Amino acid sequence: MRLDKFLCDCGAGTRSEVKREIRAGLVTVNGEKALRPEQQIDEAKDRVCHRGKPCIYEKYVYYLLHKPAGVVSATEDAKERTVLDLLGEERREGIFPVGRLDKDTEGLLLLTDDGALAHELTSPAKHVEKEYECLLARPFDVTQKYMLEQGVDIGEKEPTRPAVVRILDEKRITLTITEGRFHQVKRMLRAVGNEVVYLKRLRMGALALDETLPAGGFRRLTAEETENLRK
Repeated sequence: MRLDKFLCDCGAGTRSEVKREIRAGLVTVNGEKALRPEQQIDEAKDRVCHRGKPCIYEKYVYYLLHKPAGVVSATEDAKERTVLDLLGEERREGIFPVGRLDKDTEGLLLLTDDGALAHELTSPAKHVEKEYECLLARPFDVTQKYMLEQGVDIGEKEPTRPAVVRILDEKRITLTITEGRFHQVKRMLRAVGNEVVYLKRLRMGALALDETLPAGGFRRLTAEETENLRK
């Protein structure tokens, strides 16, 4: 692996920042000063230090992204801006979004290169909770709430699994589902005679949206958040 990529993966900075640090003599490999960003290292054996501190290689990375509307949940797209484009220089090979949010939907999206964890979070058999805030076109009533909590017919072989609904005000609710069908939230509200005009994901499993992040902002997960997701 290239030394500059290794340092980025360890969280030492962006690619351009670590290149400057290497050329400034602030990085050592096995006790010897490194001066070339393209130097090849063995991440499992070589001892790399940045500004005198050992760098611990991260096999996987996890980013919490506040996805904005207008960006697609894909690794690449010929016409549209993708969620990976938002990472800029922190983007590393192999990262992908866990699940997807519609282009016009905002909120929590996990980005990682950990395929095993992604499978656990998106597997239909696991029934991982996903909570959404919904702004509706028409007033929401207790009859609609009851229907959603029983499961509704959205035109597929099986009705949806029972949802959890909280009424926030006349036209605003939170809806928690344990499936990931195509356009599911919008189709569920349509099935009970309403329409979603704004949708924001607040939570997936144990991971909640960091409301201090602006739309388009991201940060790495804490060790505690990663461990809670695994549980």
